[in-house]
Amino acid sequence: MIRRPTLLAAVALSAAAAFTLTACGSGDDSTKGNDKIAGADTGSSPVPSPSPSAAEAADRPAIELPADLTYTFDWPKTGDKDKDAVLADGEQSIKAVDMAIVRQNALDEGYRYYYEGEAAAETERFIKAYVKAKARVTGAYRYYGAVVSLRGPESASLVYCEDQGKAYDMYLATKKVDKTPVTKNSYVLYNTQLHRNTKGVWVIEKMLSQRGSDRCQP
Repeated sequence: MIRRPTLLAAVALSAAAAFTLTACGSGDDSTKGNDKIAGADTGSSPVPSPSPSAAEAADRPAIELPADLTYTFDWPKTGDKDKDAVLADGEQSIKAVDMAIVRQNALDEGYRYYYEGEAAAETERFIKAYVKAKARVTGAYRYYGAVVSLRGPESASLVYCEDQGKAYDMYLATKKVDKTPVTKNSYVLYNTQLHRNTKGVWVIEKMLSQRGSDRCQP
């Protein structure tokens, strides 16, 4: 979800507190260390699950993406239904942002379903940069090393890594793909803070990122 192509580097720097723009193997480490990523909590507390009726009422948006954009989520289910719900909504939130970029719509309802407050504002600004540049994402993204911590009845954190080594930006007018080499900065660590809303959906309130994190290196 977090990108940093050379195309949008200036925008990335202005939004570094929450988002950088596609790594795409970029060797530019100007955004490294902008945020300290808090480690995931090792403990968890029991959290009541939303009722079946609440889950059905969630009415999550359909995610529709082009065939040239693919995702691998190497974060197996934990066996805890609440933690697995955080992981499932985390996957959808990532794809929803890319759907907005593909649609060139910074107010797309898909991502706004999964983001609120500070995270929603930064995401909107991030998508607007792609709209202005008339570009979108393409290629393959891989997510791994996920750790979910439940911090109360309706609060959680999700820390995970993203491999952007095979993900790129594509200019819409020419279909030119901006391919760059894989470097340490192709790997990004994320820390998201979420709350469960009345529909039973885990919604992102805050997001921090650290490009080139040692924790995420292959």
